[in-house]
Amino acid sequence: MIELVLAIAFDLLFGEPPNRVHPVVWFGKITAKIDRAYKRRNPLTDFLAGIVCTTVVLFFALVLSFIPRFLPFPFNLIAEVYLLKSSFAIKSLYQHVKATICEDVEEMRRAVSLIVSRDVSKLDRHHLISASIESLAENIVDSVISPIFYYMLFGLSGALIYRAINTLDAMIGYRNEKYEYFGKFSARLDDILNFIPARITVLLFLPLKPKRVWQYCRLAKFKINSDKPIACMSAVLSVWIEKEGVYRFEGRNPRLEDVKKALKVYCLIVAIFLSLVFMLEFILVNHA
Repeated sequence: MIELVLAIAFDLLFGEPPNRVHPVVWFGKITAKIDRAYKRRNPLTDFLAGIVCTTVVLFFALVLSFIPRFLPFPFNLIAEVYLLKSSFAIKSLYQHVKATICEDVEEMRRAVSLIVSRDVSKLDRHHLISASIESLAENIVDSVISPIFYYMLFGLSGALIYRAINTLDAMIGYRNEKYEYFGKFSARLDDILNFIPARITVLLFLPLKPKRVWQYCRLAKFKINSDKPIACMSAVLSVWIEKEGVYRFEGRNPRLEDVKKALKVYCLIVAIFLSLVFMLEFILVNHA
């Protein structure tokens, strides 16, 4: 577990590495190049091309994960810690959401636009706050729980392959004319990989407001995974969270103070999860 401890320490101290040496940025650049080069043809060909694109990016992630094995100590440890840290983003997620706590609506709109993919130009203050809280809740799974979960199961390869699939989904996993078939394979892989971590996240939220969290999660049937932590956050904060035309969880109007509360909930959930991870590892090691 020393690699995970060091990777978390690296993340909390320094945050994200520069883009030019960030593996996730590399995944994105490979995806973007293939996306630009491939001219859409028909549903079947587009789907097969999407499989090829996904395979190329995953192969690159797998090769990266093997690099530490061929390095002498301590360079192998440094490489593994660095690559593992690149698969999750505890501090960066906190910082990006915290930056949305602005009294000025236009400044808040700019900050929110950096963490959501939708058009925020016409959102009012309440919907901007809702989008900020929603992004935080959803990314608890994508940016923290899932990569560490797959690291625990499959080591560095699991963490980097998960992050590669999640990056593919974020870039091409859209249901529109351009990506409906080209991005379908990576989007379904992302759904499969997030299925268990999303439900682990629900369990982490349950002790905070058991009855209300469970009630809201039973209503979260809009998406396979992403609406589950959003429902939990809405339940714990007692505010409505809405993505217009997609879902809405009821509550009072969200306020800026609720973003601060959501960040505290985020820190608590992450702390509980990491504590359970280290406790489980300690038990397994001592009973091996």
